[in-house]
Amino acid sequence: MLKIAVPNKGSLAETAGEMLHEAGYTGRRDPRALTVADPRNGVEFFYLRPRDIATYVGSGALDVGITGRDLLLDSRSAATEITSLDFGHSTFRFAAEPGLVSGLADLQGRRIATSYPGLVEDFLQRHGVEAQLVRLDGAVESAVRLGVADAVADVVSTGSTLRAQGLEIVGPVILESTAVLISAQPDRPGIATLQRRLQGVLVARQYVLMDYDLPRVLLEQAQAVTPGLESPTVSALADPDWVAVRAMVPRNDTNHVMDELYELGARAILVSPIHAARI
Repeated sequence: MLKIAVPNKGSLAETAGEMLHEAGYTGRRDPRALTVADPRNGVEFFYLRPRDIATYVGSGALDVGITGRDLLLDSRSAATEITSLDFGHSTFRFAAEPGLVSGLADLQGRRIATSYPGLVEDFLQRHGVEAQLVRLDGAVESAVRLGVADAVADVVSTGSTLRAQGLEIVGPVILESTAVLISAQPDRPGIATLQRRLQGVLVARQYVLMDYDLPRVLLEQAQAVTPGLESPTVSALADPDWVAVRAMVPRNDTNHVMDELYELGARAILVSPIHAARI
């Protein structure tokens, strides 16, 4: 069976479990379970610390896994990213006391505290900067105030946590991270099916089906509003002057598209969720 590594806790765990369930797999019911077999789908799940997943997958002990891009790069594992799963977004930046660092070159020779030494070291090397990395497992923002480091490299959302410690964001973005599907053997049988299923979940979350009736003479204008993925489905109605149209529409645009269609002359505009998809 295909051996799949899944985060057992943390910000990635819940959404990863939901995606796998929506993709038709049987996950764990007991949160303490370390492994769950799903023979119907030919897979077995291994629930691991997110930081360890890239190591297990890169070694070949497990075939494929879900983890963060940041954790994959920090591990320097032999595993590679197959596809983005569009959740668990985070941005990595440098921060220091105001006036100390104005750009990346000013980090030369400085002490930088981080929980991602591999990721940060590789970034600095690519830009020709040498610095002393101080590895911490948490509370990186306190490192400067406590005198452990001159700057930090960490996840930044609003920057409020850094400002509370008297720090400001400096230099370029280190990494834009998200949850990813990884493997050291991406051609292994079963991985393509897993990837298609997960991509189908993403499509189902991002799109809805929109149906509406429309005077036939307005069809070309309506197709510009709802082009669908390839093209909309158009069906004849009992009234030869009218047609029924169905198209996939981005979920976030739903109400704007409905308004535009109504103004155009469409009627009986209906929206339905997509539960699964193969594109």
